[in-house]
Amino acid sequence: MQMLKYSLIVPIYNEEETIAELYRWVSAIMNNLDGEVELILVNDGSKDSSLKLLRELHQADSRVCYISFARNFGHQAAVTAGLNFCRGQVIIVLDADLQDPPELIPQMIEKWQEGYQVVYAQRTKRKQESWFKKLTAYLFYRLLKRLADVDIPADTGDFCLMDRQVVDILNSLPERNRYIRGLRAWIGFPQTAVKFERDARFAGEVKYTFSKSLSLAINSLVSFSRVPLRFATYLGLFSALISLIMALLVLYWRLQQPNSPITGFATIMIAIFFLGSVQLISIGISSHAKLITCPIELKPLRGNDRHV
Repeated sequence: MQMLKYSLIVPIYNEEETIAELYRWVSAIMNNLDGEVELILVNDGSKDSSLKLLRELHQADSRVCYISFARNFGHQAAVTAGLNFCRGQVIIVLDADLQDPPELIPQMIEKWQEGYQVVYAQRTKRKQESWFKKLTAYLFYRLLKRLADVDIPADTGDFCLMDRQVVDILNSLPERNRYIRGLRAWIGFPQTAVKFERDARFAGEVKYTFSKSLSLAINSLVSFSRVPLRFATYLGLFSALISLIMALLVLYWRLQQPNSPITGFATIMIAIFFLGSVQLISIGISSHAKLITCPIELKPLRGNDRHV
């Protein structure tokens, strides 16, 4: 496989309104890069005319290739597919909505030339986003930074530059349920930030709905922090202790007052606490087991068709 200097990876999901403008911005950057470059557009099972537009770009520009999923597998799977197929020495990942400004790419390349192997874009401001989105994003990144076992930079997304060594290691990791920015931090190597103010979407609707964002947040916490799993286990043990104490108190009451009836409330509460503790401990154990077995699951990350 021929090695290129630069690979640009862009996940696409129902972005028919932004693809033309995205290509205009990115191609202007590509024309000024000092080496061969490829633009990999990953169609994540779009239901609009995105795939048709990608085919047209591929036919018009030999630097453009695309990967098309059989269905929607999610943003992280799309990024992973691009990383698996890219050929560049320098790999840049950005979103299609132009909230990740392509004009930041030259600054990232300058940082790479200084010796940094990972350069991530860090938001200093979010323009035209709701107060709820800003608040939840702020709380999530601070919570993740506090609880995660690795130092994941706050206010960063998947917009980044990685060199070939980092991408090769990332591709070798067995994780199926991926949180790319967490894995990027976990790998290590010299890393730095390029700060920017995030603009509003160029066009179209936000693809990361609240439910998808919540799912990504839960995945990141479970994947990179043992605190939630430990909390479930500890809470289960605490409930088991409460049920044991209540059972001993009931037994003591029976020994002290053998002729006094025991109310049903006490036995019901003992049963509730005991069964609740069993459930919580089981959740903790099964979650740990899931993390252990997940890397060896044999399910493919996606079904796709590549056109180069």
